[in-house]
Amino acid sequence: MPYIKVNMTKGATTEQKAQLIEGITELMVKILDKNPSSTQVHIEEFETDSWGIAGRSVKKLRAEGKTANISKK
Repeated sequence: MPYIKVNMTKGATTEQKAQLIEGITELMVKILDKNPSSTQVHIEEFETDSWGIAGRSVKKLRAEGKTANISKK
């Protein structure tokens, strides 16, 4: 019974999260031959001021326009 946890900053739409869940499940089936009925995907979202990269919060990096190679938003 695979359990996959995805940590990411907030901002994805409900549709995008549904696509992630479906896509991750499909990869587990295709690559590892896992049963989709028992494959669990958990998405946990964090505020951008609670996630840091290189010693700076994502919120600050985005405000400064310094996330081009990190994130699209």
